[in-house]
Amino acid sequence: MHNRFQILMALACFLGLMSPSVSQAQTTPTFTRQDTLRGSITPERAWWDLVHYDLSMKVNPQDSSMQGVNRVRYKVLKANQVMQIDLQPPMRIEQVVQNGKKLTVKQDGNAWFIQLAAKQVPGKLNTVEVTYGGKPQVSTNPPWSGGVTWKKDSNGNPFIATSCQGDGASLWWPCKDHMYDEPDSMMIRVTVPQNLTDVSNGRLRKVDQNSDGTKTFHWAVTNPINNYGVNVNIGDYVNFSETYAGEKGKLDCNYYVLRENLEKAKEQFKQVPQMLKAFEHWFGPYPFYEDSYKLVEVPYLGMEHQSSVTYGNKYQNGYLGRDLSGTGWGLKFDFIIIHESGHEWFANNITYKDVADMWIHESFTNYSENLFVEFFHGKKAGSEYVIGTRRGIRNDKPIIGKYGVNNSGSGDMYPKGGNMLHTLRQVVNDDEKWRKILRGLNKDFYHQTVTTQQIEKYLSKQVGRDLTPFFNQYLRDIRIPVLEYKVEGNTLSYRWNNAVTGFDLPVRVSVAGKEMWLNPIGETWKKAPLTASAQDIEVDPNFYVTQKKVQ
Repeated sequence: MHNRFQILMALACFLGLMSPSVSQAQTTPTFTRQDTLRGSITPERAWWDLVHYDLSMKVNPQDSSMQGVNRVRYKVLKANQVMQIDLQPPMRIEQVVQNGKKLTVKQDGNAWFIQLAAKQVPGKLNTVEVTYGGKPQVSTNPPWSGGVTWKKDSNGNPFIATSCQGDGASLWWPCKDHMYDEPDSMMIRVTVPQNLTDVSNGRLRKVDQNSDGTKTFHWAVTNPINNYGVNVNIGDYVNFSETYAGEKGKLDCNYYVLRENLEKAKEQFKQVPQMLKAFEHWFGPYPFYEDSYKLVEVPYLGMEHQSSVTYGNKYQNGYLGRDLSGTGWGLKFDFIIIHESGHEWFANNITYKDVADMWIHESFTNYSENLFVEFFHGKKAGSEYVIGTRRGIRNDKPIIGKYGVNNSGSGDMYPKGGNMLHTLRQVVNDDEKWRKILRGLNKDFYHQTVTTQQIEKYLSKQVGRDLTPFFNQYLRDIRIPVLEYKVEGNTLSYRWNNAVTGFDLPVRVSVAGKEMWLNPIGETWKKAPLTASAQDIEVDPNFYVTQKKVQ
C-alpha cells in the first residue's frame, strides 16, 4: 500500500519533472533475515496448504487494542512438525492449540514457529487455533504507512480501518503472510461497541447482540482471498444498495458511508455501475459475484480490499481533485472508485505470488483507467489519458523487484506499466483481439496466484510473437528505447538504440503524412523504401519509445 500511494502522490505533486538519466546512481537495498522469513516460501510454510481462516476478534476503540482467535484450517502436503505463522510486534501470539493441546511456540521477529505435537500426515486436514492480542501498529500516515487508523467522525464516533499492503496483514492478525498461498474461503467475525458497525469482506451472515453492550458481525468470504485484501472497517455507518445486472447475473452492490455523507455518496457512487459496465466489457465478469461488491468509506484514501473496496477520495473526481494525466480526462471520473475497483480483476482475481511481481496488479490496473475513459469517451480520449501519465515516469529502477525478500520494484509499475500495455496493444493492432486477451487472462487465471513468467508466456502465445525482449526492456531495464533513423534519398535506415539486446518491437510511424510500419530488431540497421519525399518521420505517440535522427 505505501509503495502504491508514494508514487501516486509523487505524480500528483511533481508532475512535469524530467525523468532521471540512465546513468543515475541506483541504491542497492540490503536485506535481512526478517525479509527472507517474510518474503520467501520457507520450509515451515511449504509443507502445508491453506484451506480456511476463521478469524474472530474484538476491537476496543477505547484503548486501540485487538484480541482474537484465528482458526487456521490446512492440508498437509508433506510431513513436517514445525509451522510458521506471522504476527508483527507489538501484537503477540498468546497461545496455539491443536486437538485441545497447547503447543510450544518460538518467536523470531515477525515469525512465530509452532512445534506441532500430533504427527502431520500428508493428505490430512488439520486445524490450529491461534490466540493473539495487543495494540497493533498505528498507521501514522495512512495509507502510506501500514497499520490501523483510529480516528473519530464529526460526531465524535470512532472511525477505524485497517490498511496493510506491503507492510503485511500480520500487522494486525496472525496468518500465513505470503501471497503465494490463499485460503479457499474465510469467516471474519468482528465484535465492536453497540453503536458501531463493522464492514469486512464477503457477505454479512448475521449480527449477534451481546449482553456486554457489543455486537458481533459475521462476514463470510466464499472465494479465495489474499491476506492484505482482508479488512476491518468500523464506524457509524449507514447503508444503501442496488443490484447491477451483470454478465453473471445479478450482483449485489452495497455502500457503507458516514451518516453525514449519505447524500454525497448516493451521487458520487453512481460511478460504480459505470465501472462495472466498462470493466466487465474489457476484463470479463466481476470475479466475486458470490461475495458481492461493497464500497466502504474510510479515514484514508482507499484500497482494493476484495469485495470490500475502501474509499476516501472526498466525493470528488480525479485523484483528490487532481488529474494525474494533465489532459482533463482524469477529472471525468473518481480515481479511487475506478482504480481500486479495477484491482478486483488484477490483484484480487489474478494475484502475484511474490511482491517482486507487483506490476501484475498495478500495471494492469493503471491501464484500466484509460480503458474506462475509452469506454465512455472514445479511443482517442483513452489514449490521451494514458500518454499523459508518462510525465510521472521516473525510470529510477526496474519495475520488477527482488524475489524472496518481500521487495517490490519501482513505482513506475503504475504509469510506465500502463504505457507498456498500451504499447503492446498497438503491436496487436486488433482491438477485439486485444479485448479477448484481457478477458482471457481473467478467465484462464481465475482466482489464481501467478508469476511474471506465467503472464509473459500467456501474452506471448496470445499475441503470437515472443515478447521476451519486450518485457525485458520495460520490466527489467530503465532505459526508454530510441528509434534511430536516417534518410538517404528515397531510403529510410532505422534501428533500435538504448535498448536490451535483441529488442524486437514493430513500430508505426508517419512519413509525409502517410502511415507505415517498421520492424527494427536490436541495433542492426534495416532499410525501407520511401514512397514519398521526406526528411523526417514521426513515431506514433501511442508507442512508449523515443526517436532520434542521426547523420
